[in-house]
Amino acid sequence: MTDFLVKLFIKNRNDIHDPQVRKKYGSLGGIVGIICNIILFTLKFLAGVLTSSISITADAFNNLSDAGSSIITLVGFKMASMPSDDEHPFGHGRIEYVSGLIVSLIIMLMGVELFKSSVEKIISPETITFQWLSLGILIFSILLKLWMALFNRRLGKKINSVAMQATAADSLSDVIATTAVVIGILVFYFFHLNIDGWIGVVVALFILYTGFTTARDTMNSLLGQAPDAEFVKAVEEKVLSYPDVVGVHDLIIHNYGPGRCLISLHAEVPCDIDILSIHDAIDNIERDLNQTFQCETVIHMDPISLNDKEANRMYDFLKALVAELDPVLSIHDFRMVAGPTHTNLIFDVVVPHKYHLSDEEVREKINQLVKEKNTSYETVMNIDHSYTV
Repeated sequence: MTDFLVKLFIKNRNDIHDPQVRKKYGSLGGIVGIICNIILFTLKFLAGVLTSSISITADAFNNLSDAGSSIITLVGFKMASMPSDDEHPFGHGRIEYVSGLIVSLIIMLMGVELFKSSVEKIISPETITFQWLSLGILIFSILLKLWMALFNRRLGKKINSVAMQATAADSLSDVIATTAVVIGILVFYFFHLNIDGWIGVVVALFILYTGFTTARDTMNSLLGQAPDAEFVKAVEEKVLSYPDVVGVHDLIIHNYGPGRCLISLHAEVPCDIDILSIHDAIDNIERDLNQTFQCETVIHMDPISLNDKEANRMYDFLKALVAELDPVLSIHDFRMVAGPTHTNLIFDVVVPHKYHLSDEEVREKINQLVKEKNTSYETVMNIDHSYTV
């Protein structure tokens, strides 16, 4: 069914980096969500009235809020597809993350309201009227919500959308919540135990948990989480596939919304190569990365000496020394400047985030190790922190 709907409504469906194609995916998911959730709200509200069940009625209004969430997602995708302008030169892609956050907050709000009404139901329980029709409606709801979860998850993975993944998680939590309601009804029917309010509390907790986790995921995207390790590896391999590039460091991937990113990196090139030739090669790499990953790319050239045996020997010596201190540390941008009284070893040290030593302590320890080997060496260090994982 998912493939059928995608083929029916989305042209160029495989061009997922095109903002307009992403908008169509979002529109499809939003419209399907609105229609399905309104149907479920109507059926569940009827079932809740027939059975006088607070958990079923609450579940119905949860579906109504899901319909509202689908509208927000729909609007979010439409706004995110707007082209860049003077005030937003990188486009509006992050609106998709904002819409996902709003959906998460709505989910949590519904969870709070359901929790309050369920506690009231525990304090003042009401008699539940068992109806096979209501049970059938709930089972139908479970099956439809399960399909919606799979539908949104598949679309979300296809276009790498946090908002649609959040919608999928919400649908899956609805499956669990409605299943809990069905269990409560069956317990009442077979054992005459009214656990409706308690089931409502369980459902509320599931809804709150779903809202929290989806909010956390969307907040990570808004705050700027580390890029996918496979994507980082693919970028590095692409750059290193060019014969004039001998190393890559200081790779930063700026995320401005799904399908909108900016790559900046330092490419190590031989210092004795023709400047016009290597400049042309760097331009080619930037265009290649742009076409391959649909990312704007800025590359800084770092010239390094490949034929200076003494510099290479010192680089290997220093690299081994830093690894001796801690294998998680690494160096790049090494240069050696010899003088009559001392030799400057100039380099950058990459230190992981939340490292157990401060930047200054790292400097002191490396400098101490270098001095133990040769007192004529002076270290000139810059501490870097990796922006990838």
